[in-house]
Amino acid sequence: MSRPALLIIDMVQDTFDDSHKYPITPFARKTIAPINNLIAVFRKENWPVIFSTDAFREEDFIFTGRMKPHSLAGTEGAEVMGELDKKPQDLWQPKPRFSAFFNTDLVERRRKDQVSLCAVAGIATNFCVLATVFDALCLNFRAVLLEDCTAAFSEEIHTRTLDNYRRNPLYPLLRVCTSGEFVADPGLGA
Repeated sequence: MSRPALLIIDMVQDTFDDSHKYPITPFARKTIAPINNLIAVFRKENWPVIFSTDAFREEDFIFTGRMKPHSLAGTEGAEVMGELDKKPQDLWQPKPRFSAFFNTDLVERRRKDQVSLCAVAGIATNFCVLATVFDALCLNFRAVLLEDCTAAFSEEIHTRTLDNYRRNPLYPLLRVCTSGEFVADPGLGA
């Protein structure tokens, strides 16, 4: 059976600060309960729970486009938002770019834990979540995109992104499913 790890992407305080008025915030709030439920399952099974969050620098290249500085390394805004059930035994892995694997030691840690499948939750479905899913595949981990535990800037973007990968040539290495479907079969037929 596959040993899964739960990767929770970019659920940071900046995104949930209502003063920012980010369009993704209302959609992201809907993922909190399903993510917390999944965290409880992973803890019960003694599977790794990883929070991977943006930790940008104000002078980063990515802020030379339309994106404004946010989730800056070392600020409260880049910390895991308080409504998630983060415990001291969970790994908190700040990341300098979109994927949880980019310039981090996540690969080595997961191989040490004998992880073979990455269940990916968080925001945004079509950016950092998807970048993490593809990097997991590129690094020879199977990947699950958790549809009720992810959110985008609109329901339409979220749904279109998921629909693009429901039927894909990488199946069953890449799957889209709900957290309930994942809990019913964490190996997803492997």
